[in-house]
Amino acid sequence: MLIPHPLLGLRDSSEFTYLGDAALLDRPDGMAEGAAARFHDYVHLRDNPAGIHRELWFHEQGDRSWLVVTRNTVTHEILGAELAREARLKGGAA
Repeated sequence: MLIPHPLLGLRDSSEFTYLGDAALLDRPDGMAEGAAARFHDYVHLRDNPAGIHRELWFHEQGDRSWLVVTRNTVTHEILGAELAREARLKGGAA
């Protein structure tokens, strides 16, 4: 599977480590009221969708960047990738 790295071009997925749902970029505020319950959900409750999904991938064997990869989990087709910091700034993590 090839991942279209926004800075480096197509890279083999073996260079990356899969880290889960891109919604993890939306970490709850630890100081807010009800933070313990929100963190429980953040850590333990995850979707496992069949179809198009946004995921976090870490370029461990390359430039060590974090990417948000949009992938079809049924066919493994990669639909796009962006730097995680840009996805977070746009508010488009999940």
